[in-house]
Amino acid sequence: MATENQSGPSGRAFSGIQPTGTIHLGNYLGAIKNWVDFQDTTDGIYCVVDLHAFSVPREPGEVGAATLEAARDLLAIGIDPERSILFVQSDVRQHTELAWFMQCSAAFGELRRMTQFKDKSESNDFVSAALFTYPALQAADILLYDTDVVPVGDDQRQHVEFTRDVAQRFNATYGDVLVVPEHYIPPAGARIMDLQHPENKMSKSAVSELGTIFFTDSESDIIKKLKKAVTDNDGEVRFDPESKPGVSNLLNVLAVAKGTDPVSEAEGYSQYGPLKADAAEAVLEIVRPIQKRRQELDDGDVRAILADGADRARAKATEVMDRVRGAVQLL
Repeated sequence: MATENQSGPSGRAFSGIQPTGTIHLGNYLGAIKNWVDFQDTTDGIYCVVDLHAFSVPREPGEVGAATLEAARDLLAIGIDPERSILFVQSDVRQHTELAWFMQCSAAFGELRRMTQFKDKSESNDFVSAALFTYPALQAADILLYDTDVVPVGDDQRQHVEFTRDVAQRFNATYGDVLVVPEHYIPPAGARIMDLQHPENKMSKSAVSELGTIFFTDSESDIIKKLKKAVTDNDGEVRFDPESKPGVSNLLNVLAVAKGTDPVSEAEGYSQYGPLKADAAEAVLEIVRPIQKRRQELDDGDVRAILADGADRARAKATEVMDRVRGAVQLL
């Protein structure tokens, strides 16, 4: 059962990331930082969800190569295979097996209302059936490990609520089979916004490259992006996401990077220039050691860690899937 203390939640934590591009600051501050921080208080299971990436068209080998790089990023950021399990989704076949039962427990209307489906279906010429049903696979990812808590960014809140709904519906029919998880969304940094368009979240597919800080960016590029971050014309530094989204976003970045809060950070500034400079230095303090660790990890090390993680994850997934099979009483 998940509980929460000053260091974060306890119990079993699960979360995953798609291998669809370089990890950026929004990914890190909104979710992955919590994965690392919670390794001391939770039984952490973390996954590169490669099968999800195929919900939109991909070239042969594209997802595999990106999966290796995503795993390297997670290890460099601080996921410790001695304290957590790190693996690739497609290496544990029970994910797709449980996903079918979750599709059977999901209503058409629920899937149709999912925000990410509506957004992605409008921006892609080819809309696959998987793009519509993938929340059921995401639910299976979580439920397959008796997950207590899901540390995610605010944009994933709807998916965790969907997971809770289908788990409760399955349990209502077949008994107390699946653990119903809770989400954990940090009070600050849950949604880091685009530096150029602060009404949108920071994204790998941003309209302008200046809007997103990637962990592969050079120091000069990071400084430039934060220096050019959109603010406003009134010159007052205060945390007010509604009327001052750009300034509030900078304060949010600075506060989460330093482990403080954006309201108190605002009290130390009367001009935008120093705020941008300090936000840049705080981001660089995070990025420098991660980039160094990333260079030290070779492909063989990463693959060995993922293989061991898959073995450990498979053992846990088998227990849950056996329980599901028994509950539905397959022949």
